[in-house]
Amino acid sequence: MRTRGEQPDVPAPESPWNEIEPGLWMGGHEFLGRSGQLESAVVRDQFDVVQSLLRLSGYGPGPRTEHHVWPIPDGPLDGTQLAGVMRLARAAHEALDAGRSVLVRCYHGYNRSGLVVAHTLVRRGRSAEEAIELIRARRSPWALHNDLFVEYLRAGLATARLLEELAE
Repeated sequence: MRTRGEQPDVPAPESPWNEIEPGLWMGGHEFLGRSGQLESAVVRDQFDVVQSLLRLSGYGPGPRTEHHVWPIPDGPLDGTQLAGVMRLARAAHEALDAGRSVLVRCYHGYNRSGLVVAHTLVRRGRSAEEAIELIRARRSPWALHNDLFVEYLRAGLATARLLEELAE
């Protein structure tokens, strides 16, 4: 499992969230503020839909925002967890088609949120490679530094899910 806590050389993001394509945002719960100190990325009503891949108390969103929570680790995922990622990507895709703004977030907004956002982009017609490159260009070069998640995307999440379920 690769997390910032285990890799101190991975810097915190410089913004709470970034727009990856119109209406589709990727972010986290913590970012490096202008002062150089870590700050909390609290969501109020900036987005129509928020998808959280971990839930921390006090980080929002506000009561009028549609909120989906699907906690997953930043490491190997089982078939059920991959199915949840696929459901979130489908919901994000549908919300975007309806003209709604979507924020997908995890702790720092690099890996777990990147997996959902990339799969959303694939659903919207991009290749896995195009999705990964776009996310790294718009969010951070550190986005999707979890090699396993990149492998899931390159194989296709449906295929990865079937393989994980066979292994269980």
